[in-house]
Amino acid sequence: MKVALITGASSGIGAAAAIEFADAGWSVMAAGRDTARLEEVAAASDDITTWEGDLETSDACDELVADTIDEFGRIDCLVNCAGTLVRGSAADTSDEDWRDTMTINLDVPFYLSRAALPFLLDTAGSIVNVASDWGLQAGADHVAYCVSKGGLIMLTRAMAKDHARAGLRVNAVCPGDVDTPMLAIEAELVEQDIDDFLAEAAEDSPNGRIAEPGEVASLVLYLAGDAARHITGTAVSIDGGATA
Repeated sequence: MKVALITGASSGIGAAAAIEFADAGWSVMAAGRDTARLEEVAAASDDITTWEGDLETSDACDELVADTIDEFGRIDCLVNCAGTLVRGSAADTSDEDWRDTMTINLDVPFYLSRAALPFLLDTAGSIVNVASDWGLQAGADHVAYCVSKGGLIMLTRAMAKDHARAGLRVNAVCPGDVDTPMLAIEAELVEQDIDDFLAEAAEDSPNGRIAEPGEVASLVLYLAGDAARHITGTAVSIDGGATA
């Protein structure tokens, strides 16, 4: 039995990943904030266990890892998928928005990775961080988001270097636009109809479409599996060619 701990699992890529891993025979600890949505995800498989709570402190992250070990006895893959997005250039970004973005997008993956590290070393497991194509090249008016995702990619590379000889693999996936609730929030922020917003996003993509959450989840599962055992320290774009 392999065990995956997946954050941000109540919606979007995280929810798709929880179901994808369970369908592949993994046991899943699906962590998120929204109890009702987590229950919907858990209904997809008997192999999904849910954990509801905020992960904004190192103590909360330590608790989640401990609860996963209590439930399953091991962790084979940590998927850091929880994230947030705010609009604004440096001039427009408040202290609160900056700190909240860094906490959720960068601090929490670090806290969880640190807490899970001893158990992942025991299983020669892996970490998959869900970053962004905007961590590889900047997007306008999203300075906090871009910086946080760039930091997450560097966390990926640094941990991969540190622990490769011990058998731990650490990789990041870098999606472009994905049809998730986060994109719907972005549409609301710019006061645009969601269908028009998605159509414009697709038009801006070199391949003329945006990704579905399941496509990103499939890449996450691949990087977590044995077929990717020689892949570590990578930031894999899944963006329809946007960063080409």
